[in-house]
Amino acid sequence: MATENGIIIEFSGIGNVVKVSAIDMATGTEVSIVGPASHPEALLKANVLRKLKYVMEKKQS
Repeated sequence: MATENGIIIEFSGIGNVVKVSAIDMATGTEVSIVGPASHPEALLKANVLRKLKYVMEKKQS
């Protein structure tokens, strides 16, 4: 688990896949993605942060 600018990021390995969750601490908004365990952690992290940004922007409109 890591924190980045008020966002908690958690990696959970499940066999040959990884579930990555991101939670915005200010709003409590949570999103998850699932990807291959062979993908670099930085790529999975960037994808979950992109999804969190999308969901939070969608909530505001």
